[in-house]
Amino acid sequence: MGVEGSFSDSFAPAAASPLARQSSALLSDGSIGNKAFRLGSAEPPSATLLKEFLAPLVVVASLAICLGAYGARPSLEFAALGLIVFLVANRVLSTPKMRLDARGEQQFRPTLPHLLLEWCTICALVTFLATALRFIHLFPRGALLTWLGATPLALWASNLGTVWLTRRLTSGRGQHRHIIIGATEIGLELAKRVEQGSRTGDFLGFFDFRDRERLPDLAPEQWAGACERAADFVRRHAVDAIYIALPISTAPRIAELLQDLRDTTASIYFVPNLFGFDLVQPRCLEIHGIPALAVCETPHQGMSGLRKRAIDIVLAVTALLLLGPVMLAAAVAVKLSSPGPVFFRQRRYGLNGEEINVYKFRSMSVCEDGAVVTQATADDQRITRVGRFLRRSSLDELPQILNVLAGKMSFVGPRPHAIAHNEQYRKLISGYMIRHKVRPGMTGWAQVNGLRGETDTVEKMRARIAYDIDYMNNWSLWLDLRILARSVRLVFRDDRAY
Repeated sequence: MGVEGSFSDSFAPAAASPLARQSSALLSDGSIGNKAFRLGSAEPPSATLLKEFLAPLVVVASLAICLGAYGARPSLEFAALGLIVFLVANRVLSTPKMRLDARGEQQFRPTLPHLLLEWCTICALVTFLATALRFIHLFPRGALLTWLGATPLALWASNLGTVWLTRRLTSGRGQHRHIIIGATEIGLELAKRVEQGSRTGDFLGFFDFRDRERLPDLAPEQWAGACERAADFVRRHAVDAIYIALPISTAPRIAELLQDLRDTTASIYFVPNLFGFDLVQPRCLEIHGIPALAVCETPHQGMSGLRKRAIDIVLAVTALLLLGPVMLAAAVAVKLSSPGPVFFRQRRYGLNGEEINVYKFRSMSVCEDGAVVTQATADDQRITRVGRFLRRSSLDELPQILNVLAGKMSFVGPRPHAIAHNEQYRKLISGYMIRHKVRPGMTGWAQVNGLRGETDTVEKMRARIAYDIDYMNNWSLWLDLRILARSVRLVFRDDRAY
């Protein structure tokens, strides 16, 4: 029996120690392969909920008040309509945003046209869904019309209220104590914005690896000490938050600093200075749990791209139905006025630099598409008599609606240039190819700001590219509509069209 017991014990696995059991239960072994990054917010949950749900609730409350005023009784259809309205409004309405004014202070500037655009989108979607579900006729027409007219004012007021309440909820002077490590340009700007905008508590000063004498832009009362004293300062003064605004090049010293700060309970945030670079649509994102900072990105990602594409399709179909007879008449005029094809086709660069064929009504006696393309000038003899009228009225651009419908172009975006011109200017202008991060447009921000027509100097093209990149950085559906409206006006009074 004793031998048998010894035999079995010799093959039994050794009992795991408490330390081994504890280690085997860890979700991460400390390697980068087992770590993940998540996007978050520094706002309290109450402020986040307020900005996310107040406006949709106002829309539903406005609907309920209007229906009640017209004698509608609560019912299952009533609840279904309210749910549809809430869900649609929650997806369409944007949260109130703060902007920096000329003095660098944060101010709320709601734009009524932008709000009306979002409201019209909500009305269209709700009307479609309620009609498809066949219960819109159950509600008084007068109540719905009153709701359509009154709600934008209620939304305007709710946006103002959201900003005011958010400021109150995020104010905590005396309850939140923070320091900034790094009296750098981004550190100084962060201190100013936190002080003027968020009202998140008491700022206790800057720490830096440099001596105080080497920081001329720092006010004496803002200096808290050298970085070596930061951890002790945090413990003694019960600091809640630490913002590290040091250059990325000081990574080894930052690692030592973080090691010292592990003996505190403060939240630590790294604030890299990316504004010194030429940024296009900068944003913070995570790629399967790995943090990434986008420094050059397209504005038409996700739902933004889907909304822009949907509007392009709707406008293209509408334009073809309305302008079909005009396009037919233009095609006949081109064919009868001069020998050659009706359409002028030229290779140009589209989205992501993909080669596309752009179509126009032929307005010249030549169809250049080679290594050398000569731009049209004011008194160009190559322009036909009908072509001159088509170019001045921009009717020669109408075939590009087919490019829009096919997804190769958009109604609004950087104007596509001939490939020969692309290859020429990409070598002369830094950032030239960034404009191809979006679909080219039939009209653009540069064109409605006086940069239409011939670019006979590099400076003119550089100015056009600056407007194209500015459009990408500030893109919104409202900006697209503004550009379209200004383009229509330019058709009748632009002396640069030839």
